[in-house]
Parts: sequence; C-alpha cells; structure tokens
Amino acid sequence: MKPYYWESQHGNFGDDLNLWLWDFLLPGFREAHEDVLLVGVGTVLNSALLPKEGRKLVLGSGFGYGTLPDMRDRDLWDVRCVRGPLTAGKVGVPEELGIVDPAVLVADMPEFANQPKRHKCAFVPHWESAVAGLWPVVCATAGIHYIDPRGEAKDVIGEIAACELIVAESMHGAILADAFRVPWVAVSTSANINGFKWRDWATTVGVDPTARRIPISTRAEAIIKGARFWGVDYEGAEQAAGRGAVAVAQAAPSSGVRSAAKQVLAVPSTLALWQASRAEPQLSTDARLSERKARLYAVLEGVRRDYL
Repeated sequence: MKPYYWESQHGNFGDDLNLWLWDFLLPGFREAHEDVLLVGVGTVLNSALLPKEGRKLVLGSGFGYGTLPDMRDRDLWDVRCVRGPLTAGKVGVPEELGIVDPAVLVADMPEFANQPKRHKCAFVPHWESAVAGLWPVVCATAGIHYIDPRGEAKDVIGEIAACELIVAESMHGAILADAFRVPWVAVSTSANINGFKWRDWATTVGVDPTARRIPISTRAEAIIKGARFWGVDYEGAEQAAGRGAVAVAQAAPSSGVRSAAKQVLAVPSTLALWQASRAEPQLSTDARLSERKARLYAVLEGVRRDYL
C-alpha cells in the first residue's frame, strides 16, 4: 500500500506529513496490498489529482477544489472516513463518516510529547503567502515568531507545539495547534483561502472557522493570488505573467531603498497581524477532540483487521 499526497513544488507540511504519519498509525501498511492507494490527509478528493486506475482506501481526506472523482464503485473506493461532514455530503457517504482530519493524531506521536514552550506567539501562513510575501519581516516587526509552512514537516509541527499561541492562515497550522492544545486565531489574506475546507474541519471539533482579514504584504503576493494591493487589482495577473515570473521577482536582489519601501507598504499587514495576535483565541474542548480521535482510532482498527 502506498500513501498518496499532494506534493507542492515549494513544500507544504500539511501534505508532507503523509510521508510518515501512516507508518505510525498503521505499521506495516506499506507491505500490504500493493494494488491499494492510501488516500489520507489533504484536500485531495479531486479528479485532476488522483489516478483513475486502481483501488483506493480513503482515510480522512477532504474535498475543496475542482471536481470529485467518480467514487461510486465501492470495489475500487473503500471510503472509511473523510475530513468532515461537508466532504461526506459531497462524496455521498453518511455524515457520521466525516470524523476529523487525521492530522490531529500527530499529537499522539511520542516524539512530539512534552514540547517545551519556546515562543509566545507564532504566525503560520498559507504556503502561497510564504512563497511571495514579506511575512518573515512583517513578523519580526510585529514581535511574532515566523513559522514557514514549506519547511520539513516534523520541524514545522515541532515549532507549532512549542508555541503558546498560533495565528494561522494555514488550515493545518490551526489543526495542529488545536491538536497540541495550543490556542489559535484564524486569519486570511485573500479570498483564495478555501472556506469550504475550513468549515469542513471546524464542524468536526466545534470551533468557529471565521478568519480575521489581514492585508496582503507585497505586490508579488497580490499577483500570485489575483488580489488587490494598495488599491490596484491584480485579478488575472497570475495567468498573464505566470507564477514563474513572480518567483523570479521574489528572488531578484533588492536594494536597501527598495527593501525599505516594501516594509513601508507592508505596514497595514504588520498592524493587522499584531492585532490578530492579541485577539481572543479559540480551542476545541478536550472532550470533543477526544471523542473525534476515538472514532478515528476505531476506523483505523477496522482497517488493520481488513488490510493488515
């Protein structure tokens, strides 16, 4: 059995954790049923992503982009659970199979136990924000620790666990914070942040997915997101220029004057992020999270009986 995950060319810890999480949850799964693809953490129930051929075992995946694959053939699709009730409704399985995002079980791995708190507050942006934004500088100015979602997944998760508060634009930043019992505040820099998948997960643990709006930090970030920056609308600019052009612009060296100018233009982002770090955070209840994890472990026990 092989785990499937969406692989960003930039790296994204919420997807990359599939590379080792299932070895902890289902030891020996790689040696069983070579014809089965384990479809796990991520918004990957998308006909453009998953191969049409072969059997799939779905464990906690979500819908949120594109179109669903044809999942009617239950001999090819073994849907044991999905990320939440909204995905369950789209897939056409009972709502009770929308249990929770399996990433919550990362917090049960011994290597992440008893993490000392090293940071009072940290910001975990969406990977697109990290690619084109000025967020490390914004965070430094606001006195907030910056966590790059493109880093090695275990390192990123360890940093989240070591915080007292997380400001999260990354959904898995919020999911992992909640799993480690770290209060969190949801933020969003553009309409590109997928509200459906946030509501899908949030419903399972009884939290409010409403995000505080944070202004975009750079022109390049606006281009890659097709959004507005300082009154200029860049909708469609990504298609016209291509993401490669944005990457080149970000990589090009900047003079001290240009860097200072960028920091001035990012002042609204800095202020809004600082305000978010002082907003009332939230956290699911211990009872609700424990109940969801117990249901997911019960599903995994059934998978062990049937596959391993």
